Amino acid sequence: MVVLASASPRRRELLARLVADFAVVPSGVDERLAHPVTPAAVAALAARKARAVAARLGGGVVLGADTVVVLDGEALGKPATADEARAMLRRLRGRAHEVITGVAVVDAASGREATDAVTSRVWMAAYPDAAIEAYVATGEPLDKAGAYAIQGGGAALVARYEGSWSAIVGLPLAATWRLLRALGVPVTAEAPAPEA
Repeated sequence: MVVLASASPRRRELLARLVADFAVVPSGVDERLAHPVTPAAVAALAARKARAVAARLGGGVVLGADTVVVLDGEALGKPATADEARAMLRRLRGRAHEVITGVAVVDAASGREATDAVTSRVWMAAYPDAAIEAYVATGEPLDKAGAYAIQGGGAALVARYEGSWSAIVGLPLAATWRLLRALGVPVTAEAPAPEA
């Protein structure tokens, strides 16, 4: 049995491309990261999430993930208010930032685990304040790290990216496929194609 330690609908959609059947058990782990934010720290947070759920189960493979938007060495979390979302989007405007997604798998029975982190780079467009207002009014930025969703309306604010689109969304497909396969989980027959 595979268990996703996340309530994210985006991660559920992505994991469904790799695994036919899985359960969802959110971890409830504190997601704050110490500075500096590094890929290793984000992978460690994903592992804490997976371990927390694995400790409650008798078996199965638990998958944890975490996505962090990093600008000038600072993690931009999920904005709690529309004003916070506006402020984040103004900071990101016309600039590049990193999106780091850590992923971890833990075998609940044996304690075996493996982690990885995928770093992508995103360049935001020089969008006007009116675009920020229109996007914030949709409500979409409020549960997204960095206040935007590249797979949603936020795509209009992105000029370009390098790296893994699925990692920017919240679950790097190729890395997750490798980790699950290493723990013996039946996954799709072929590894996902490299993303660009």
